[in-house]
Amino acid sequence: MLRTHTIARRARFLVILPFVALLACQDDMGPPMPGILTSITVTPNPITMPPSSGQQFVAVGKDNFGTVVSVTPITWSVVASGGAINSGSGMFAAGATSATFANTIKACNSTGELCGFATVIVDTLPAVGFPILGSAGSYGILAGASVTCAGPPGTINADVGISPGSTITGFGAGLCTITGNTELATVPAATAQLDLTTAFNVLASQPCGTTIVADLGGTTISPGVYCGASSVGVTGTLTLNGAGNSNAQFVIRAGSTLTTGTNATIALTNGTQAKNVFFWVGSSATLGTGTTFRGNIVALTTITLNGTVTMTGRALARNGSVSLAATGNTITLP
Repeated sequence: MLRTHTIARRARFLVILPFVALLACQDDMGPPMPGILTSITVTPNPITMPPSSGQQFVAVGKDNFGTVVSVTPITWSVVASGGAINSGSGMFAAGATSATFANTIKACNSTGELCGFATVIVDTLPAVGFPILGSAGSYGILAGASVTCAGPPGTINADVGISPGSTITGFGAGLCTITGNTELATVPAATAQLDLTTAFNVLASQPCGTTIVADLGGTTISPGVYCGASSVGVTGTLTLNGAGNSNAQFVIRAGSTLTTGTNATIALTNGTQAKNVFFWVGSSATLGTGTTFRGNIVALTTITLNGTVTMTGRALARNGSVSLAATGNTITLP
């Protein structure tokens, strides 16, 4: 009887030992080490797109401490319909059906163990006008990567925001001035960038009324949508004639770049308001020295002001940087 009792105790001990050893092993492992990929975030998310339009999605990997780490290669896919995506680049083409496609964009690491998702809303976007800017409307400068001021004087009479980047240079005591709020990689800046993306898509979806075939300097144009397949230039004065309508809207689209010459002017007449003027730029915009610019620039990558530029409007860049490349630049909301 004693022998049987002893064997039972030993058996229970042998069962407990592996369990204790397993707990000890788990404790020794601890949390993931720095630099180890633990999450993937897909942006923009969510996004509203017009039917049959395109959108580039971006995946960012982070470790357990929130530090960005490499996440290449990424495999992209669509899991809840809404359109098609390039599996290697993340370029998405929306379908023709209007609906909300929750968590339809999927980006996974090479092993498929970690994935991020984004929601796509396919819908007919609102008409062009100031309200399309949403929360981006309070920003004189909004950038995706960085904002730079080469040196004083330089004044932004509005908010300045950057998202997802956070680098700002040349502003502060004795330097260039920001009279509004400064939002660097904050929730308000991220929200403004989402609204800017919506505005970018709204402007891109407007049916073209007039094709731009030459430099717009020295011309007068009426309200409407003007489209240049590649670059659009303004040398001298471009006059926007609102024909007595204070709500007259102008959309000037440059497929690649927008460039103004030295001392160029965007002149507004007969009721035209700068808040209703939009320059949509497929890549980068450069305002020449001494330019008097009235209107909003909505660019995919970068915007550069080359010195003594007076801007009544906004410099809004989705992915890249905004640079006040020389002194004497001023941006004031319309």
